Amino acid sequence: MAGKGYWIGRVDVNDLEQYKRYVEANAAPFREYGAKFLVRGGRFECVEGDSRSRNVVIEFPSYEQAMACYRSPGYQAAIELRATASVIDLIVIEGYEGLPP
Repeated sequence: MAGKGYWIGRVDVNDLEQYKRYVEANAAPFREYGAKFLVRGGRFECVEGDSRSRNVVIEFPSYEQAMACYRSPGYQAAIELRATASVIDLIVIEGYEGLPP
């Protein structure tokens, strides 16, 4: 059984109004591909390494769905809105389905 897929993003927003347009534009592809926000902002403390001002973790039903959402025309259009509004580090990763430690 394939593991769930996750987007893990770290974001610095430099144009909040433009970023709001990105958020509006990404809603449809997120719905289409079954995205569920696990972390969306919130309190955090960077205890090692570097950080950005916002963090997000989005869960998808599978890694394939996570990648399909990212590559979808709807999300690619949203990226264009985000490009001038923020700086982001984003990874897509497959969840672990093995035995607990």
